[in-house]
Order: sequence, then structure tokens, then C-alpha cells
Amino acid sequence: MARIKGGANAKKKHNRVLKLAKGYRGARSNQYRVAKQSVMRALTSSYAGRKERKRQFRQLWIARIGAAARLNGLSYSKLMHGLKLAEIDINRKMLAEMAVNDAEGFKALTDIAKAKIA
Repeated sequence: MARIKGGANAKKKHNRVLKLAKGYRGARSNQYRVAKQSVMRALTSSYAGRKERKRQFRQLWIARIGAAARLNGLSYSKLMHGLKLAEIDINRKMLAEMAVNDAEGFKALTDIAKAKIA
């Protein structure tokens, strides 16, 4: 059986990494050895960034809900506790959306929460 040389596979592997490094500055986009390091770091950061984005959005929603709750005379924690007692199951994303775009509906929810707490 004939021996198969690995040049074609190596070239394919190098091209895959260099394609991912397209747009990087200097040697990072041209030299395989440098590009490989940059791409590995970038892929790690992008994975971490996807997790971080979820945390940041939750933080943003809570800030918006808290600000709107304060305008209606409640703290964030009291509002959430009141909604839980009233058995109103609405997620923070939708509450934040209501706080920004539907002030009357959010006020109705805060009134329900106030009634349940008191």
C-alpha cells in the first residue's frame, strides 16, 4: 500500500484557521502560527461573551423594572414579591418591556403588587 503524505490535510487545516483570522491586523491574518493563537483566544472570548451577554441583559431588565417601580412607589424587591404573592408569572424581559413601552399596564401590575403586600 502506498504512503500518503499529509501536505494536503495540513494545508486544509491552515486555511481553515487563516480564514477565521481574516481581518486581523498584521501577521495575525497571514502567518499560521500567529493566527492560530489569535483565533484560539478569539473563540474562547466569543464563548465567554455569549454567557456574559445573558447576564448583562438580565441586569438591564432589572434596572429598568426597578426605575419604573420607583416611579410607582415601590422598590424592585417589593414589586417582585407582590407579583409572586398575586401569582402573576411574568418574566423580567416582558416586565422591562412593559415598563418602557406600556406605562399604564405596568402601573396596573404595581397596583396589584401593592394590594397583595399590604
